[in-house]
Amino acid sequence: MKIAVIGTGYVGLVSGTCFAETGNEVICVDIDQNKVDKLSAGQITIYEPGLEVLFKRNLKEGRLSFTTEIEEAIKDSLVIFLALPTPPGEDGSADLRYVLGVASNLGRIMTDYKIIVDKSTVPVGTADKVKAAVKENFNGEFDVVSNPEFLREGVAVDDFMKPDRVVIGAESEKAFEIMDELYAPYVRQGNPVMHMDTRSAELTKYAANSFLATKISFMNEISRLCELLGADVDMVRKGIGSDDRIGRRFLFPGIGYGGSCFPKDVKALIHSASQVSYDFKILKAVEDVNTDQKKALLPKIDAHFGSIAGKTIAMWGLAFKPNTDDIREAPALEMIDELKNRGANIKVYDPEAMLNVKELIKDKVEYCNSSYDTIDGADFLVIATEWPEFRTPDFQKIKNSLRESVIFDGRNLFDLEMMKKHGFTYYSIGRTSIK
Repeated sequence: MKIAVIGTGYVGLVSGTCFAETGNEVICVDIDQNKVDKLSAGQITIYEPGLEVLFKRNLKEGRLSFTTEIEEAIKDSLVIFLALPTPPGEDGSADLRYVLGVASNLGRIMTDYKIIVDKSTVPVGTADKVKAAVKENFNGEFDVVSNPEFLREGVAVDDFMKPDRVVIGAESEKAFEIMDELYAPYVRQGNPVMHMDTRSAELTKYAANSFLATKISFMNEISRLCELLGADVDMVRKGIGSDDRIGRRFLFPGIGYGGSCFPKDVKALIHSASQVSYDFKILKAVEDVNTDQKKALLPKIDAHFGSIAGKTIAMWGLAFKPNTDDIREAPALEMIDELKNRGANIKVYDPEAMLNVKELIKDKVEYCNSSYDTIDGADFLVIATEWPEFRTPDFQKIKNSLRESVIFDGRNLFDLEMMKKHGFTYYSIGRTSIK
């Protein structure tokens, strides 16, 4: 099948590459000529494990190509995916100007039947708006489909190639049949392809992400209660996670969620509810808890040191989660601001995200070449992201490098007994502090 993907950000590049991997001819469009030139030359523009191999293979085989010319991309394409940014406004509303602008442009240049697919996360009713924008300039037959993505950064290739489910919202059997054909190679093991109306499909994405954010904030609230009551959140987590009605995933406490999806989607669903005069109290609480949780380590640091003015802090991890270079809404960035405001100097290390951080905050912190360079001469260590390489460090080397054997762990990487054995003062989330 011939496919166009408009937008080569995270969703667009992963989707385009994975569609090409199953034999489709995919042409991706972006207005950034420099980005298109890089991609066309085989230089991948995002970090995502497993993606580069597929990207280079399909580029070499000619199944994947890039252009700035939207007319060239859609001329022979049957299915056109819109993978465009929908940035949140201050009120949480999604900005649809890019989506609707492209839709209007498609109406001017389409000459035959196309399926236009909203792949971006968009508010309920967007498919209707896209349809209206196309109809302003095109009188022929076309369909608008809502096909939300459920890609987790760090495992997006697996999520696309072996999806838990595929959600297709459409209004015609023709659109359903073509979309079923397109997704057939990815659901050979029987995972469901769910047909529904476009509005239900649009709401499904927001509901899924908001529910997962709710689980995270709930466990972070439980972690705070554990600290006050003398319980261990890890034991509580295991105890409730063994109930198959609850499940084990998204029950790990920490210093809050971040990234491009959960914060934006929670805000957007709250806003959508307000548009129909509904007060979504639970999600407002989820958002409030997450805002507070990003600062959960700060009272522990203040209580231990009193003042950290002039101290040098080592920070491991900057990305909002491991296996990505995404720093959007990352808890580490908020911690850096708070620690700098207290007069501290900060040395940082992250395997992938440092370039993005440097572009954002310049030389506000010192960037190091490894986790051990970061701790050399620092007063204490803060862990903000649970990268695998941080899980089994040389603890003796850490003790020898730090001025004080103190660790503030925002991701509960280490066993309490082990930290006691190694002689650390160790603060984590929802567990007894080792002093």
